[in-house]
Amino acid sequence: MLKITGGRLYDPINSIDGEIRDLYVQDGSMVPAPADENAVTRTLDATGMIVLPGGLDLHCHIAGGKVNSGRKIRPEDHRRGWHFERTDVTRSGTGGTVPSTFATGYKYAGMGYTTAFDAAVAPVGAKHTHEEFHDTPVIDKGGYILMGNNEFILMRLKEGDLDAVRNFVAWELQATKGYSVKIVNAGGVEGWKFRDGVEGLDSPVDFFEVTPRQIIQALARVTNDLGLPHPLHIHCNNLGRPGNWQTTLETMKALEGHQVHLAHIQFHSYGGKSWSSMRSEVPRLVEYFKGQPNLTVDVGQVVFGPATTMTADGPWQYLLYQLTGERWVNVDIEAETGCGIVPYEYKARNLVNALQWAVGLEWFLLMDDPWRISLTTDHPNGGTFWTYPQIIKLLMNREYRKEAIARVNQTAIKRTVLSELDREYSLYEIAIITRAGPARTLGLDRTKGHLGPGAEADITIHDPDDDVERMFSNPRYVFKSGELIVEEGHIRASPTGKTFFVAPEYDPAIEAPIRDHFDKYMTIVYENYPVDMVYVPHPAQVATREALGYQSEMRG
Repeated sequence: MLKITGGRLYDPINSIDGEIRDLYVQDGSMVPAPADENAVTRTLDATGMIVLPGGLDLHCHIAGGKVNSGRKIRPEDHRRGWHFERTDVTRSGTGGTVPSTFATGYKYAGMGYTTAFDAAVAPVGAKHTHEEFHDTPVIDKGGYILMGNNEFILMRLKEGDLDAVRNFVAWELQATKGYSVKIVNAGGVEGWKFRDGVEGLDSPVDFFEVTPRQIIQALARVTNDLGLPHPLHIHCNNLGRPGNWQTTLETMKALEGHQVHLAHIQFHSYGGKSWSSMRSEVPRLVEYFKGQPNLTVDVGQVVFGPATTMTADGPWQYLLYQLTGERWVNVDIEAETGCGIVPYEYKARNLVNALQWAVGLEWFLLMDDPWRISLTTDHPNGGTFWTYPQIIKLLMNREYRKEAIARVNQTAIKRTVLSELDREYSLYEIAIITRAGPARTLGLDRTKGHLGPGAEADITIHDPDDDVERMFSNPRYVFKSGELIVEEGHIRASPTGKTFFVAPEYDPAIEAPIRDHFDKYMTIVYENYPVDMVYVPHPAQVATREALGYQSEMRG
């Protein structure tokens, strides 16, 4: 048994705010204090140190076809980026905005993160994604399965057959070994393949005669009925465009009564009618959001510097390509989804980029309930995940934030309320938005995001430092499932993390129409589609919640 003694704990799930307590670890889990101290075989003295649960990133892009394409489109990024040397413990890996699998795992671990969820898994590419999950060391993983533009679902919605949608979603999650359902630009990706996408929530998708509103509401109801541990994960329509806050607000209103997570909310909070008139509409969105306890968000904070944008939102990526003239990848993925990739750089003096940076910080600082907002950069879209310590410093140190505000485009700042916000996050609140809150949103809070008995022994220990960016960048110790994996900046062990997935029940009768759909429209045969457990060698199946039993009819 390991005893960690004398540390100052920040463990919000257990309401521990900076108290000095001892921790006990046995067989990879947190355990109560033993009746006999002789059971302790090793002691780590953490006196004067800060102790947190391991971090959780609930929205990032770290595996699968899109990430591989991102690596290929940025060769210069790897040459000039950081890297890991091969050692007795680690394998070599390149950095840049889209690091290799090995480098991704080591870099997360090196900053105290032990769990990360990929936010956009194309179903037909799920096998490849799981192979890369297995290739990503140390951290636990999981993936959200793209379904908001799946032609089988659109056809069943056109027929009004919600039961078929429910059974298909459950089948798809089992087939792909996914964790939850993801919508990206509902109906808009499929519509763009034929014409110009969709406008607003009530514009019908060509050939299918269903609207984004119907898609969103149907999948929200289905995921709630199935009792998935993490609810429907939505990338709203009209991402990145001036004036899109109205679509975001309408989406929130359309989801009343359903537990839903809204992704990278920063990219969906803009007013104005053009790039030159773009402004923040965060206060109005936050005002409505506060009264909707069914909703959670992650921010997708922009960080100045290089990024690689990648998303299933093909129409947005095509527009970004037109705006920048940068390299562009577009993929039409079977009859399921799409993908676009464009390298990008966020510049502090650029009006739009400065506004995006400020909008993300507004969301953090205006939200009075940190349990419903999670720290993300939508890695690598808004910035890389290893910039989280920089964001934490912006939230915890108002003087540092004021200095940063003074260095960016001032026209953009005047179109926000950021300069009026003096709030500073506490360490306890940082522990919520990076650990406890994401664990709860993911439905993993019994075993993740806390340090109480029964939790996995994922522990991060920091030397206190007035510079919180430096402190969060370089933990003194990191434990994964009770094993010391990082010590004073060095990787000491490289275990293989688990892959979380769900397997909700479905009516086997749905398999016949799915098989017929494959025969007519897919280039892969039905039998080759599902992910066999050989692709998930370290599985962690998570039980579904009790079905919430929503009885309301679909609207729209």
